[in-house]
Amino acid sequence: MNKTSVKKNFFYQSLYEILIIVLPLITSPYIARVLGAEKLGIYSYTYTVANYFVLFAGLGVKNYGNRTIAIVRDDQNKLNRTFSSIYAVMVIIAIIVSIIYIGYIVFLCKYKIIALIQFLYVLSCILDINWFYFGIEKFKITVARNTIIKIGTIISIFIFVKEKEDLWLYCLIMASGVFISQAVVWFFLKNYVKIEKPTIKEMRVHVKPLFILFIPVLAISLYKYMDKIILGLLSTKSQVSFFDNAEKAINIPTSIITAFGTIMLPRMSNMAKNGDLEMIKDYIQKSSELVMCIACALTFGLMGVARNFAIIFWGIEFVPCGVLIIALSMTIPFLSFANVIRTQFLIPQKMDMPYITSVFVGAGVNLVLNLILIPKYNALGAAISTIAAEMSVCILQMFFVRKKLPILTYVRDSLIFVFFGMTMYMIVNLLDNAYSSLLSLLLQIFVGSIFYTGCCLVYFKITNNKIILDMIYSIFQRSKRVK
Repeated sequence: MNKTSVKKNFFYQSLYEILIIVLPLITSPYIARVLGAEKLGIYSYTYTVANYFVLFAGLGVKNYGNRTIAIVRDDQNKLNRTFSSIYAVMVIIAIIVSIIYIGYIVFLCKYKIIALIQFLYVLSCILDINWFYFGIEKFKITVARNTIIKIGTIISIFIFVKEKEDLWLYCLIMASGVFISQAVVWFFLKNYVKIEKPTIKEMRVHVKPLFILFIPVLAISLYKYMDKIILGLLSTKSQVSFFDNAEKAINIPTSIITAFGTIMLPRMSNMAKNGDLEMIKDYIQKSSELVMCIACALTFGLMGVARNFAIIFWGIEFVPCGVLIIALSMTIPFLSFANVIRTQFLIPQKMDMPYITSVFVGAGVNLVLNLILIPKYNALGAAISTIAAEMSVCILQMFFVRKKLPILTYVRDSLIFVFFGMTMYMIVNLLDNAYSSLLSLLLQIFVGSIFYTGCCLVYFKITNNKIILDMIYSIFQRSKRVK
C-alpha cells in the first residue's frame, strides 16, 4: 500500500462517514419546520434507544473485524474462514438482541409504533459487513452504495413527510434507508471472500476479543447516546431535539476525523504485525498534524457561525441550538487527537486494556455530570458533560502511550493550528450580524475559510511538509472530478 492509496481511501472513507450523517443535516431545516421540536425529540429518543440494541448486536466488530481481516487479508483461505466465523458469532448475538428489543417494545416502550418501525434499524445490524470491506481497504464500494441510497432517502422525505402526523413515515424512511444500505453490499461480497461453514472452535476464538473490544464501545455509548436518554427522562423531548440537532452539526466534521482513523487502522494493524515501529511513529506524527489542522478549523469555525447557523437552518424555535453547537465544538480537538492514538496505536498494538480504561473513565465522568447538570441546565448540561468526557478520554490515552510515543511533540506541533483557529474565530465573530443573518453567515464562512486555509498552506510551505500538501491537493482534485 502506498501514499496514493491512503489519499484515495481517506477521500472515499470521509465521503462514506459524511453520507451516514449528512442526510439528517440536509433534511433538518425541512423536518424541523414540519415536525417541530417535540416530534423530533420523540424520534431522537426512540432512535437512541434502538441504537443501544444495535451496539449490543454489533459487539466490537467494527474495530475487531477491521483489525482481524487486515491481518489475514493476504491469505485467501484464512480470509474466508476468519470472515465466516466472525460473522457467524455476530449473527447469533444479533438475533438474541433483536428478540430482547421486541420484548422492550411490548412491555416498556411508550411510543410503540415508532419503536416498532425503528426495529428495522436493529435488524439492519445483522447485514452489516462494512468492517470486512474496511479490513481489505475497499472503501469505494461503501461510498457508491451510500450515495445512491441516501439520495433516494432524501427525495422520499421531501415527497412523503408533509405534516406533524407524518412522524411515523419519517421514521420508516430513515430506518428503511439504513436497512437497504446494509443489504446492498452483500452483492459484492462474492468477489472478495467465500463464505464457509465455521466450526464452533473457530467461532469461539473470536468471542473473547469481540467482547473485550465491545466494552469500550459500550462505554463510549454512555457519553454518545445516554445523554439523550437521560434528557428524555429528566427534561423535555424538545430539549432532546435541541441537543440532537446540535450534535448533527458537530457530527459532519467529526466524521472526517473518524474516516481518517478507519482507513489507517488496517494499515497500522498490518505494520504492527510486521514490527515497523519507526514507520508507525512517522505515520502517527503526520496523521496527528493533519487531523489537528482539520479539527481546529472546524472547532473555531463552528463556534464563530453557530448562532446565525441555528436560526437560519432550523428556525426561531431552535435558537438554543446555537449555544449548544458552541459548547459541543470544544470536543472536536480532544476527540480528534484521541482518535489518532486509538486507531493508529492502541488498537493495532492490541493495547485493549488502556483503551477500555480510558473510555470507561470518560463514560463515568459523563454519566455522573449528566445526572447532576441536566436537571438544572437541560441540554446545556448534557453538552458540558460531553466536553468533560472527551477531555478525560483524550488525556488518559495520551498518558498510556507517553512512554511509547513522543506525545508532547505531537501536542506542540498542534498548537500553531489552535492559534490560527482562535484568530479566525475572532475575525469571524466580528462579522456576526454585520448584515442580514444569511449574508452575515455566508460572509463569516467565506472570510473564515480563506483566512484559515491561507495560514495553514503558508505554514506547511514554510515547514516543507510535502506529504500533507500533496494529500490536500489530491483530495481537492478528486473532489472536483466527483463533481
